[in-house]
Amino acid sequence: MTVRRCLPWPHPVLRSPASDVEAVTDQIRAIWADMIDTMEAMPGYGLAAVQIGVPLRLAVVDCSETRGQAVRMANPEVLHASIQLREHEEASPNLPGVSAVIARPRAVTVRFLNDRGVVEERDFVGLWAISVQHQIDHLAGKMYFDHLSPLKRKMLIARAEKVRRQK
Repeated sequence: MTVRRCLPWPHPVLRSPASDVEAVTDQIRAIWADMIDTMEAMPGYGLAAVQIGVPLRLAVVDCSETRGQAVRMANPEVLHASIQLREHEEASPNLPGVSAVIARPRAVTVRFLNDRGVVEERDFVGLWAISVQHQIDHLAGKMYFDHLSPLKRKMLIARAEKVRRQK
């Protein structure tokens, strides 16, 4: 498949809610394959289709140690989230060179269409849960830094701009 280019922040696609996937087709499976190749090339734990300019509610997540265990999701939605939070340093290839510690529920139950086009409900815990929530945010037009205070968000974006200019 193909490693795709990630859109640079503040591309408008990154701030627009993605469209639902009507059915899992060979075209959707090909997009997932490109997304996995792109995620592996970063390297990262997940990728949402909007990050590569595809405005569909598609995401992939692979937090396994050996890799090759990517979960392909269409139209993912959180059904339940734990009260207990977990802090994790998050980043995005759309805004390279910066990161921030974000607190998210440590476990979530997510419903999605899997790669066979079947509705699946799955529990994700730890890093898997963090990554799934991060991707679902992307599909809703949100970035990880939207979880920061306005001042911290402004400082992070300014730092990213400085990093970009230095390249």
